[in-house]
Amino acid sequence: MTGAVTHEPPSTTGGHPGKPLIVTEDPDLLDDLLRLCAAAGATPEVHHSTPERRGSWESAPLVLVGDDAARRVRGAVRRRGVVLVGRDQDDSGVWQRAVEIGADHVLMLPDGEQWLVDRIADVAEGIGRPALTVGVIGGRGGAGASTLACALAVSSARDGLRTLLVDADPLGGGLDVLLGGESTEGLRWPAFAASRGRVGGGALEESLPRLHSLRVLSWDRGDCVAIAPQAVRAVLAAARRRGGTVVVDLPRRIDDSGAEVLAQLDLGLLVVPAELRAVAAAGRVASAVGMVLRDLRVAVRGPYGPGLDDGEVSRLLGLPLAGEVPVETSLLRPDGGKAPPGATARGPLARFCKEFWERALTETGRS
Repeated sequence: MTGAVTHEPPSTTGGHPGKPLIVTEDPDLLDDLLRLCAAAGATPEVHHSTPERRGSWESAPLVLVGDDAARRVRGAVRRRGVVLVGRDQDDSGVWQRAVEIGADHVLMLPDGEQWLVDRIADVAEGIGRPALTVGVIGGRGGAGASTLACALAVSSARDGLRTLLVDADPLGGGLDVLLGGESTEGLRWPAFAASRGRVGGGALEESLPRLHSLRVLSWDRGDCVAIAPQAVRAVLAAARRRGGTVVVDLPRRIDDSGAEVLAQLDLGLLVVPAELRAVAAAGRVASAVGMVLRDLRVAVRGPYGPGLDDGEVSRLLGLPLAGEVPVETSLLRPDGGKAPPGATARGPLARFCKEFWERALTETGRS
């Protein structure tokens, strides 16, 4: 069981990892807390009462106070990130003791173990601003969504941002293929099929193929074409915690796993060829996606059909215009070109992506 005394979550400072502080004289409770710290990959600092060393109490990113030690820390400086940990589910006095020491949360073991492991793991990893997460989806088949998703990721990485490209379309053939890295070592989606709870962001990043200065989570060529929603949630949450940008190539059919992806997006781009049938199809896609994702924008791809321009497509769909996606002539060659989409920094597609990121990062306060 966990309970909140205030609405302030435990936090780290500046996104840098640190050691949690444990305050208890209860040997059984200490054994449990040390076990949970080990499970979260953290090495704690342990004291029986408020640390005598100046700054230790104040600077620890997370403080776990055993219920046995509550009275001994009453005089400590009030701060965020204090959790009072006990075992007696029927002890109503624990809430009063939590208020006395300024605890943010009250946690009872063993019920609250997973919650606590997650909080300790956040400390061990270091939590900063979550990644700006952008989804790209085609208004119809062949709209060029995968090409734009790759170009956005390549552009972000070229500007020095930590970048992860996620292939959320199991039937799309694999973004690693589009980037020319199908044989590059690293994990693909099936390796995460059994993931539950929390996935370490650093471990995730290091396990994935590195292509063109970015990390790619794609599909392999096996029979697995579905990942449970819980696994999708865990993996995407881990990706976001690392900061930078995350670009997701979305499937046009939104199932439970797709809804989990949409729920973690900051904004979406709907790629729509400028022809009436494509606009009609895109309207249905926008309706489904809009039920989960509030910030959906249209990216129009020419050539334009009779009576259409990018503004008219935006008006017909009732979506804000992200811009016109230019044609990259090198991608039209039979071999598709040797470079990935957007690799030519001065090319029209790269310029579109750079301008998009500049606007999006500014709008979200990440520039």
